[in-house]
Amino acid sequence: MKGIVNKFKITTGEKFSLKDFDTAYSADIKKEDSEAVLQDIIKEISGLQEALYAGKRYALLILFQAMDAAGKDGAIAHSLSGLNPQGCEVFSFKQPSEEELEHDFLWRHHKAVPQFGRIGVHNRSHYENVLITKVHPELLMDEKLPGINSVKDVSKKFWEYRYESICSFEKHLTSTGTVIIKFFLHLSKDEQKERFLKRIDDPDKNWKFSAADIKERAFWDDYMDAYEKAIKETATENCPWYVLPADKKWFTRIAISTIILDTLKGLNLEYPVLPKAEKEQLEEAKKALLES
Repeated sequence: MKGIVNKFKITTGEKFSLKDFDTAYSADIKKEDSEAVLQDIIKEISGLQEALYAGKRYALLILFQAMDAAGKDGAIAHSLSGLNPQGCEVFSFKQPSEEELEHDFLWRHHKAVPQFGRIGVHNRSHYENVLITKVHPELLMDEKLPGINSVKDVSKKFWEYRYESICSFEKHLTSTGTVIIKFFLHLSKDEQKERFLKRIDDPDKNWKFSAADIKERAFWDDYMDAYEKAIKETATENCPWYVLPADKKWFTRIAISTIILDTLKGLNLEYPVLPKAEKEQLEEAKKALLES
């Protein structure tokens, strides 16, 4: 499974292109074996999560970005299904509130960074500020930014500053103990169409569909350009991107879990060793219990 990690890992934007990534790739894993494979991986993650929680030296922040219907919600549910919910927190970022718009664009995301010892999941993230706002720059007007009075004021330099801000933010987090995994679930346009049709045809899935999804689908190429540029500008050795094929949900979930497991193993997590005085207190407590 190690090959999964390396195959999809992007540590530099040099020569990166989304066209080089097959959205339907599934390695040599068969669908009928996928659930058993996934559960074995999740079992290993669960053991490492306990050490992460006990040690409180690191936090793990997992970011999910994708087009509509790429399977983010299901991937989060399946990949984290075996973890202790007390050590996890999930945030789904929607349109910014009035309060959030009164702060810089990273404010609400920094607030949601997990505590040391915990795993945080951001369903959509600070990258929306260089994705949807790049495809629809008119949204920037809500931020009331100095010098940005119309879409015409949004220059190439503006986006360069945003990428730099994101890289600085992530560098600060990673240098102080927050390990970041960035997933882009790479879905094909044809597969999105099929999933939208299923949502329309199945009454139990109608609630998942929105007319706005079709409007955004019309900007598909613009979004692909925005994702490619964002990944190019923000992929680093310490904070890589993982571009995962999303046409086959069962494989996507295995890839996600494999990468989470590999990342946790790389931290060489250990349970904390108690100081001598506290160990002596434990022995006294044990003696008292045995005599009671």
